[in-house]
Amino acid sequence: MRAALSLLALVVVAAIVLSLTKKQGTALKPPAAGASAASAAQPTPQAVGQQMQGAVDEAARRAADAASAATN
Repeated sequence: MRAALSLLALVVVAAIVLSLTKKQGTALKPPAAGASAASAAQPTPQAVGQQMQGAVDEAARRAADAASAATN
């Protein structure tokens, strides 16, 4: 029962993360042609991707640390 609830919690968290990632992805779409001055100040998609990957890696590391602390 405990394992089933843990699995359900992981699925819920994954759904939330995927939903937020989808929203962020739509926000990264290039703007209309008339907004070229505003787009010059925005970071490149590669930089944003690297930042997101770093945040995901950090969150995974913290989750692994918390899981190992909970089992001890």
